[in-house]
Amino acid sequence: MNKVTIKEMNLFYGKFQALHDVNLSIQKNEIMAFIGPSGCGKSTLVKSLNRMNDLIEGCTISGEIKMDDKDIYAKECDVNRLRKRIGMVFQQPNPFPMSIYDNIAYGPRTHGIKNKQKLDEIVEKSLREAAIWEEVKDNLKKNALSLSGGQQQRICIARALAVDPEVLLMDEPTSALDPISTAKIEELVVGLKKDYTLVMVTHNMQQASRISDRTAFFLNGKIIECDETRKIFTNPQKKETEDYISGRFG
Repeated sequence: MNKVTIKEMNLFYGKFQALHDVNLSIQKNEIMAFIGPSGCGKSTLVKSLNRMNDLIEGCTISGEIKMDDKDIYAKECDVNRLRKRIGMVFQQPNPFPMSIYDNIAYGPRTHGIKNKQKLDEIVEKSLREAAIWEEVKDNLKKNALSLSGGQQQRICIARALAVDPEVLLMDEPTSALDPISTAKIEELVVGLKKDYTLVMVTHNMQQASRISDRTAFFLNGKIIECDETRKIFTNPQKKETEDYISGRFG
């Protein structure tokens, strides 16, 4: 079942066309990886899925992006509600300069939850889902910025999960992390699949092959090929995909 459907989508920054005729479906409870060289449109597409590109002056989009068959660019679409349903984790860990507890409770409070017991439950559940509860449960008043980079990124994942999203977008979430932290995040992402739909931009092709169900290969603002990850990496149909995966460019 498709969670997100993209049809004939084109995106411009002013006169520059960053995405060309994108057609893609993302299925419920799958991990979709976006791979391709820098500047090929991966992050641009991810930021379009929760309308982060709305914040960029001169950005125009044609075509359609639907979530659960509803157009997310329709006039009646509530962008705040959309961003609650589609969470985002960025390349650099970016916890707020406040306590671990307040980082996680920030979103639920913004959406009107004030009850302390309810907030406590959300904070614990989110930190458990992000596989960091055991490491921080005795120090919830500690400033999140005092944690290691890998821990900070898991705090950011917990913060995204705290508002109970349906889709989680991850834009190179491990590129700033060491191998041990990267392995923890990968394990966490695989575990989240049972409850969420995940889209991950990655430069690390081994990472895409390890954790994703399907992979889309981007080049020059176009999706060249999208298929089951195993097929993309063992039997790509397009020469450009094969060249990129075999390291001939990129």
